[in-house]
Amino acid sequence: MPSHEQPSHAPLVRLLDVLQPSLQMYLADSGIWSYPGKEPLKLALADVVSDQRSIVERAAVALEERGLVPVPVAYPIRYTGCHDVDMGSLLPRVIDGMRAQVAAIDAIIAAATDDAEAGELAREARATTLGHIDVLTQVAGAAAAS
Repeated sequence: MPSHEQPSHAPLVRLLDVLQPSLQMYLADSGIWSYPGKEPLKLALADVVSDQRSIVERAAVALEERGLVPVPVAYPIRYTGCHDVDMGSLLPRVIDGMRAQVAAIDAIIAAATDDAEAGELAREARATTLGHIDVLTQVAGAAAAS
């Protein structure tokens, strides 16, 4: 007899927990363009946030379709110390945070065996984040060289 159980919501909730309260999301919400620093860094960071927000929004919709209300984002208080810091100085922290996101997303992918939608979103988040790490690393190197 086939099972008609709903998949666990945990992988989707965890994906939101990994992507939403990140430093890059905080910088975007607090105004990327207000931070000092080179424009190419800001543009690259805005691209990261745009792609990750798309995944966050789709994960939130999936949860809502399952009758759950996603928890609003709460940023760590330590991010408030970033105001007025040059974007170039913040970039290593952003990249390190994104590498930690990839590790956490790998665990989500492993846990999402019974939830195809969560697994697909997590795989997309992983690929997107890895691609943006490469771009940010290149942009940071170019900015440092100039």
